[in-house]
Amino acid sequence: MVSMVSGSAEPLSASGRSSEKLSLPSLQSKMKTDPEGYETELHLIRNQFYSALELFQQQAALNFSSISGVGADPTVAKDLSDRAMFLAHVTPFYPKQLAEFPSDLAAFLKSSARTLPSGLRFHATQAVILLVNRKIIDIKDTLSLFMELQTLDDRNLRKLAFSHVVHSIRRMNKNHKNEAKNRSLQNILFGLLQQDDEAKAKRSLITLCELHRRKVWFDERTANAICMACFHLSSRIMIAVLSFLLDYEKIENDDEDSDDLSSEDEMTQNPHVVISKETVYKAHHKGTAASKKKKKAKLQRAIRSMKRQQRLSSESSNCSYYSPLYHLKDAQGFVEKLFSRLQTCNERFEVNAFPDVSNLEDFTLPRVKMMMLKVIARTVGLHRLILLNFYPFLQRYVQPHQKDITNLLAAAVQACHDMVPPDAVEPLFKQIVNQFVHDRSRPEAIAVGLNVIREICLRMPL
Repeated sequence: MVSMVSGSAEPLSASGRSSEKLSLPSLQSKMKTDPEGYETELHLIRNQFYSALELFQQQAALNFSSISGVGADPTVAKDLSDRAMFLAHVTPFYPKQLAEFPSDLAAFLKSSARTLPSGLRFHATQAVILLVNRKIIDIKDTLSLFMELQTLDDRNLRKLAFSHVVHSIRRMNKNHKNEAKNRSLQNILFGLLQQDDEAKAKRSLITLCELHRRKVWFDERTANAICMACFHLSSRIMIAVLSFLLDYEKIENDDEDSDDLSSEDEMTQNPHVVISKETVYKAHHKGTAASKKKKKAKLQRAIRSMKRQQRLSSESSNCSYYSPLYHLKDAQGFVEKLFSRLQTCNERFEVNAFPDVSNLEDFTLPRVKMMMLKVIARTVGLHRLILLNFYPFLQRYVQPHQKDITNLLAAAVQACHDMVPPDAVEPLFKQIVNQFVHDRSRPEAIAVGLNVIREICLRMPL
């Protein structure tokens, strides 16, 4: 076994330069400028990497464990991570000598990721990302690996792997779209989304939603895959999909993985961005060169944020507001299946306000059911579908004291169009009149009832 030399403690001798001692960072710099003159050092470090890898795997086989992961000797993990990063940086300059290194590193990370110490795992992931960015490894060969890494209980690693996947696919589609490559990557994520494993399905869903929202994969296949995830066995996956469909531009990721994808998105979280003349003056005329550079960058982010807010507000107010539901191939089958699940749904994700009242289900609608109901109503309105059993279902809950009654009535209006038989909506229509428009009702309830009646009559003249 080749003896290992620490990159920070013991410097390396350069070929033909007995008096010159180099650390790993300085040796890496010199190798990039003169690859042929440092082949001896390259072979030495390459042998050290494989020796450290073998020693680490032996320790793992003997089941040396600690709180941070496998490996009783932290110096072994440190040497392994240092040399992995070093070789990843110099691989483009030694394609023949390091031909097997990228695949060996990816295979090691894939087989041992769950048992590695967090530091070594993070640096090994960074090394693989570096190789992918330099197109030494294809993203298609590592996509499953990076999706697997996102399921580990390591927040920093999860953010790194997620941002890498999104940025790599965005960069791949920046100049032109390779449909064959996109389709192969989509098939990997679609397969993960359909698995029963909730962690893998969740990470796949978040990735697909982010790419669709950013208009990278803005196609029917992606939109249909997201919509059909409503029927996943996991309730959490179903709720995440419903949230995305109801608020397409504001998908919520509980891990906040998308927060660091761009500073522009961070600026848009503040709805009150004000740019004053004083701010512009300070950015160009006050402070040092470094401080003025920071102020100008902050000013540009604020300007981009304001433009994006204006665009989003104009899109949301426009009648042609986009929704992934537009791309449904079988919209009728989708709403029928979702309505069937709504009728049998027993999910309750909110605390009851009146726990002592019996038969509370008769006049309250849980939050999850309300989300399903709104998606059904929106789909019926977009595609002008016929779902006759939906209106009697709504009628059960149309009462002034119903929680979120305004959302419920808005859903009722959305589900009405001129293709629906008037007889199907008439009982619901009478229920709204009887419950809201009478002399003992409050003025605000009467106003709501009259507005709903007017909207339904506009959509259904008969």
